[in-house]
Amino acid sequence: MSSTPESILAQLQAAGSEYAEKTPGAREKLLNLGYALVSSLELPSEAIQRMGWAEPARAANCRVAVELKIFDILKESGEQGASARDLAASTGADEILISRTLKHLAAMNVVAESGADKYVGTRLSNEPRFRDGIIYTYDVAGPSFRGLPEYLKSIDYALPTKLTDGPFQAAHKTQLPFFAWLDQNPPYLQAFNNYMAAYRAGKPSWVDPGFYPISERLVDGFDTSSDSDNVLLVDVGGGMGHDLKELKEKHPSLPGKLILQDRPEVVSGVSGGDVFEATAHDFFTPQPVKDAQAYYLHSVLHDWGDEDCIRILQQLQPVMKPGYSRLLINEIIVPDRNPTWPVTSMDQLVFVLGAMKERTEAYWNSILKQAGFKVVRIYNYEMASESLIEAELA
Repeated sequence: MSSTPESILAQLQAAGSEYAEKTPGAREKLLNLGYALVSSLELPSEAIQRMGWAEPARAANCRVAVELKIFDILKESGEQGASARDLAASTGADEILISRTLKHLAAMNVVAESGADKYVGTRLSNEPRFRDGIIYTYDVAGPSFRGLPEYLKSIDYALPTKLTDGPFQAAHKTQLPFFAWLDQNPPYLQAFNNYMAAYRAGKPSWVDPGFYPISERLVDGFDTSSDSDNVLLVDVGGGMGHDLKELKEKHPSLPGKLILQDRPEVVSGVSGGDVFEATAHDFFTPQPVKDAQAYYLHSVLHDWGDEDCIRILQQLQPVMKPGYSRLLINEIIVPDRNPTWPVTSMDQLVFVLGAMKERTEAYWNSILKQAGFKVVRIYNYEMASESLIEAELA
């Protein structure tokens, strides 16, 4: 991608036309070009100012605003908004402190100004689930990033590869793996689950038209001959079931049962209603559901090392019907060149939380081959962060 402002502006115009025509991937292309335009115009001193204190201040001020429930108050105030004085009275915080905090958040487009020292909510600040994301990223992931330079120096810049000995453990002074630590800290587990339920909202999904041919690959060949309770899809490690809800919402006439599996601590608070059946399952143990049309894993394997990934996948082999059952893996595939920041930043996130990594296409092929599978096809949109790998028994 050319880096001069003039060439980027020309590309933005072309991408804008694609966006107007609702071309898949156009929104992501515009975002990438927008960041490229800022980088091409920004002075080095301005880049350091942004990275060094503007963005850290934004994160810290967002955490303060969540703690004081300022975003809730702004949402309730609607278009009328609320003044710094009103917010100080409601929260018990100092008025000048509130004013300075919200001026920066307005400058960084987290909230908006509606008058002199008066503020209104935005699409970002008004969404309750993203406030859980602020808590999770600042309190849980944040210390791991902030302590990363010193941690890497302490281990002579070796590559951390153990779930129980990495940047997360050093930052939080624990020997527990990330998810085990979450289990012992229920408020952060709840914040994490809520944020994950909202994380992909509005982004390209494999259940969208034009991404994965669900009718052709799942519905047309579904076996209804022997049992009306045949399982269409098992969501392995599927969290709160948000993927299954989206699948059913966008494809309401799907045949067969949908099953959600995750740790007891997660599914104990999940109700699938008439959409799916929620069951507790450890994916390192034999898979109890046999002959499903599809076994689906979304952002599961990037939390585990190669050997563990192979173990997880091998639990599925004995229950898959040859020529019928499919393995669907929804993960980031790192391009060999020019990955976007959502891809590289997720690689950094799983690195600091679990000493794990995102993988290239060649890497995924190798993992699946070692687990006894072969890739049928990889589906994605241009510029989309996540891809869907369809595989079958080798």
